Amino acid sequence: MIKVDIQAVSPFLPPNFCSEQEAALNAAHAHLTSGTGVGAEFTGWVRLPALYDRAEFARLKAAAHKIQSDSQVLVVIGIGGSYLGARAVIELLRSPNYNLKQKDTPDIFFAGNSLSTDALLELLELIGDRDFSINVISKSGTTTEPAVAFRVLKGRLEQKYGTEGAKDRIYATTDKEKGALKHLADGAGYETFTVPDEIGGRYSVLTAVGLLPIAAAGIDIDALMVGAEAMMRRCLIPGEENPAWQYAAARHTLYQSGKSIELLACYEPSFRMFAEWWKQLYGESEGKQGRGLFPASAEFTADLHSMGQYIQEGQRLLFETVVHFAAPLGRYSIPYDESDGDGLNFLAGRELAFVNEQALRGTLLAHLDGGVPGIVLTVPNRTEACAGELIYFFEFACGLSGYLLGVNPFDQPGVEAYKRNMFALLGKPGFEEQRAKLEARFFS
Repeated sequence: MIKVDIQAVSPFLPPNFCSEQEAALNAAHAHLTSGTGVGAEFTGWVRLPALYDRAEFARLKAAAHKIQSDSQVLVVIGIGGSYLGARAVIELLRSPNYNLKQKDTPDIFFAGNSLSTDALLELLELIGDRDFSINVISKSGTTTEPAVAFRVLKGRLEQKYGTEGAKDRIYATTDKEKGALKHLADGAGYETFTVPDEIGGRYSVLTAVGLLPIAAAGIDIDALMVGAEAMMRRCLIPGEENPAWQYAAARHTLYQSGKSIELLACYEPSFRMFAEWWKQLYGESEGKQGRGLFPASAEFTADLHSMGQYIQEGQRLLFETVVHFAAPLGRYSIPYDESDGDGLNFLAGRELAFVNEQALRGTLLAHLDGGVPGIVLTVPNRTEACAGELIYFFEFACGLSGYLLGVNPFDQPGVEAYKRNMFALLGKPGFEEQRAKLEARFFS
């Protein structure tokens, strides 16, 4: 069971910081759970862990088994919420080095999240002559980055297996009824899974968007959903004992006191991509109308040797949220060395997990003394159930936080600005006038 510890942030909070926001928290909670707030049409994730489509769930598990049986590689094509959640869970529960490990499941590569020529060419080289499948994820099918990657990789599949053979290796996760990808998939005979209308991309990891690649990696998605449902039931109960209330209230109070950056830190390298998922979740949900905390991340202890100086003594703009996994998956004790040239024999026989724990505690106190408060989220271990809990916890707290800020936590209007400019500069039909204006600005 995930716990929220505010001991290292309490000097920066009023004694009754949560109860003082009770009215606002109750209103935000009601908006989420009853679907009465702005963006309510995208709150289908709130009860998803209990109400998900069991038939589709069984179908995607069957598809994952097929991919495992006939493919040495699965390429997941998507951008933003269409890939970050799946990659976060795979790296957290399997390894950041998943593709390098010996295993009975396929290597998993992620494409369509950049426009880099070199990255695409390298991916084709890494696939080589191996058998592979594609999971293309896009609600519309026209988002530039994944559409380009899909065009290339679909061509490679058809070249290798023929049109008929390729269609059995393409899995499209897209809109239920409409859009370019849905029409293409239906016409070509690809197996399709649904991006629910009522769930936005950054909240979609517990749908087919994330679950198919996660299952293909051999992760128990039943246990993942059990954990998410357990946290859902905790979060749906309003009140100060609600962990999402505690986190949302603490970070909102710190924001109001002048903290403008939230640094998500963890002492496990496997958490890095989970932090990337978290950054999209909170950045797109809160960063509107000149408001919102800037979500940043750090990997400790490594980043203590690079960013540690700024965190300790730089501008007092930030606070930390530390995700602490209480128990490692394995155990290792530090050996004794006769020469003791490094002076570490005082640690001989100690488990490395103990050393990591003391690094966390020492850093938390040092940063607190330096004016950087820290919220600690303690997670029992890195299991499927705990990952499901953590995903749902962050999602629910994010919805609360957006409503506390007074913004719509479920839209992202600012994302379209770069797309309009890019389309104009690329010469897309219909953007001719804008193209001339942009080129005049760029080259003047």
